[in-house]
Amino acid sequence: MKGSCLCGEIVYEAEKLASDIVHCACTTCRKSHSAAFNTAAAVDSHKFKWISGEHLLKFYKSSPGKYRYFCGNCGTQLIKKVDGRDQIVLRVATLDEDPGKIPKAIIWTTDSVPWLSYEQQIPKFEEWEIK
Repeated sequence: MKGSCLCGEIVYEAEKLASDIVHCACTTCRKSHSAAFNTAAAVDSHKFKWISGEHLLKFYKSSPGKYRYFCGNCGTQLIKKVDGRDQIVLRVATLDEDPGKIPKAIIWTTDSVPWLSYEQQIPKFEEWEIK
């Protein structure tokens, strides 16, 4: 599966996901992704490679041993690496292809924002017109 950042300068390939897809609502994910949660899955390090734009990668050490990699051009978060682990954590929303899985869990719900309800049905729109 190929994926990329918003500006398209960084492209990667992940052979397959090594875990379920989960939504993470921890404070660090919320802040770093500017969203109510981040959607992620593990990929074995040897089954992940940068195709182009690797020189644009920047990282932020968000906690001891944890590094969040993002595009230095557009800011898209792409992966997380943790010291001592043979897997990276892929930001699933950056995939350009369907991973063939759906999220199985929401983790760190103790940090969830109070204004987001997973049970509530809200209107859905195919697109949105900016007025």
